[in-house]
Amino acid sequence: MGKQTLSVLEPTFAIHSLSEEQSIPPSVLSSDFYFIGKTHDELSLVVKQDIQIEAIESDYDWRVLEVLGPLNLSMVGIMAEIGAVLAAAKISIFVVSTFETDYFLVKSNTLSKAVAALQKARYDIIQ
Repeated sequence: MGKQTLSVLEPTFAIHSLSEEQSIPPSVLSSDFYFIGKTHDELSLVVKQDIQIEAIESDYDWRVLEVLGPLNLSMVGIMAEIGAVLAAAKISIFVVSTFETDYFLVKSNTLSKAVAALQKARYDIIQ
């Protein structure tokens, strides 16, 4: 199998941590792109940075590298291989997935380094 193609999404994103009791703000649910993760003790949101969220903690200035799919759920190692390339380049990541693909978030100030590392590893990048 060949290397995947990744696309750099234009907006800048934020990652928010909320208490498990907080409700999801309507501005999130009406947004065109968001991720929600909920466990027994945490609610995490990934949203475009311009959406204001009252959170316990927030981390701003993330960019998204989308693995262009759809990817079959039986495919093995895609996230691990891309993660290994970025780890070798000393780039922190935050990863979210959908049924059809994966999204790698990297800090804005490491985006060019991430793109260069992935291109060196023979991934195609659309910017």
